[in-house]
Amino acid sequence: MFEYSTAFSRNIGWITEAELAVIKKSKIGVAGLGGSGGEHCLTLARMGFENFHISDFDEFEIHNFNRQAGAYVSTLNRPKCEVLAEMIKDINPLATVKQFPKGVNADNVHEFFDELDIYVDGIDFFALDARKLVYSEAEKRGIPNLLAAPLGMSAALVCFDKDSMGYEEYYRFSTCKDKKEACIKLLMGLAPSATHRNYLVDESTADFDKEKGPSTPMAIKLCSGLLVTQVIKLVLGRGKVYKAPYSMQVDAYNHKYKISKIPFGNNGPIQRIKYAMVKKLVSN
Repeated sequence: MFEYSTAFSRNIGWITEAELAVIKKSKIGVAGLGGSGGEHCLTLARMGFENFHISDFDEFEIHNFNRQAGAYVSTLNRPKCEVLAEMIKDINPLATVKQFPKGVNADNVHEFFDELDIYVDGIDFFALDARKLVYSEAEKRGIPNLLAAPLGMSAALVCFDKDSMGYEEYYRFSTCKDKKEACIKLLMGLAPSATHRNYLVDESTADFDKEKGPSTPMAIKLCSGLLVTQVIKLVLGRGKVYKAPYSMQVDAYNHKYKISKIPFGNNGPIQRIKYAMVKKLVSN
């Protein structure tokens, strides 16, 4: 009943049949399958990707319902890794999906990255130790590493690869005294223009100390569209991809598309001023 070339034939025209063959054999790693990560998996699968390494140690809960691709009444309390593997294979029964149900950690990071062509970051915003672990491994291997973050009703994207600025030079995590400072640096690197900032109507919901913030389903969809488009360009070697020290933000609410460049990363004078302002704001 399932036939690969028929299932993904409507992609032809925007990509060629030869390019679809490249997509078919490429291997993508997605760590974190909650918000944007789960949506990335499904969008990648519908583009014809069928070789995946996926990881998440969490289960679906009811507060995930507003945005997470695998969150349904039928999947409550089920492992995210297991559910997303099923959803990928429901789109493409021929897909190979290797699961890492304990997440990516020091014991399995090498196995997770084996033979990957692209790494997609869906890790929780506040999981800094896990993020630094996988970013270091991707950088050592020269594997492109993309993060699209949902911010308000916008998506912000940063891409690292062998030709980009390194992630540490860009974010400057090593200069941070604590996790809160590192999260601020991550946010500033992702969205230096902060186009989403003017429509946060209840600032108390963005709480760095409690490690939680508001979210919307629209931002998740924007993230996936933005990120998977860049994955396609990288895999096929077709079209310009903005890489660190550049970032991109697409804001549907404010009708804005912004490409930013911070040539010295978060160590630049303007970013340092912004950092002081943001730190004061989130500390109040």
